[in-house]
Amino acid sequence: MSAAPIGFVPDWPAPAGVRAWVTERGPGAGRYGTMNFATHVGDAAETVVTNRARLHAALELPSEPAWLTQVHGTRVLDLDTEGIAPADGAVTGRAGVVCAVLTADCLPVLLTDAAGRRVGVAHAGWRGLANGVLPAAVRALRVPPGAVLAWLGPAIGQTAYEVGTDVRDAFLRVAPESEGRFAANSRGRWQADLYGLAHDSLRAVGVTAIHGGNFCTFAEFGRFFSHRREGPCGRMATLIWRD
Repeated sequence: MSAAPIGFVPDWPAPAGVRAWVTERGPGAGRYGTMNFATHVGDAAETVVTNRARLHAALELPSEPAWLTQVHGTRVLDLDTEGIAPADGAVTGRAGVVCAVLTADCLPVLLTDAAGRRVGVAHAGWRGLANGVLPAAVRALRVPPGAVLAWLGPAIGQTAYEVGTDVRDAFLRVAPESEGRFAANSRGRWQADLYGLAHDSLRAVGVTAIHGGNFCTFAEFGRFFSHRREGPCGRMATLIWRD
């Protein structure tokens, strides 16, 4: 690998041959930093193309990442059999195929099986979480849930994530036990624990090996983009692939 772009390797016990990288915003005070990878947020298109090319070269990626059009839904593509389409996750069992999602407060979730045969990533905002994007991603892996490893990447923390009663009600309708993931605040609204909700969603389908989840995109201004803090803004990329 040549000089790596600003970012980090997730800290999780992924099996040998499973590679992953999470980008950061890069230096610069502007709302797009120097490492925006999204084409839909108002940044210059040629800048995004250049950033993606630099990422590809610096990480020596085996292929161009499968950049999705994310729609806050629950569709997860199997890139072994499906082409690129609007979706909020992707999985593969083929070496050299790079799955990717873009985030700036929503939660990126990496997935693999303990043997490293299949990998994937999902984009989980509150709508996707409430409607089941993480169970959909686990199903798309087509391995026993007990063999799945998950890593929760940079997302907005509970102290910064104020939501209305509509958001809380959306979760309580499908999982009444999620009530404890919402703390009432002095404004009559709620502080939502996105990481806790993701844990609940994964555990409900049998995934217990869950790692990560100790970030706050809103609070970590110099490191991450945050739509809640500065939108419109850039997006970080979370990538996973097999050697």
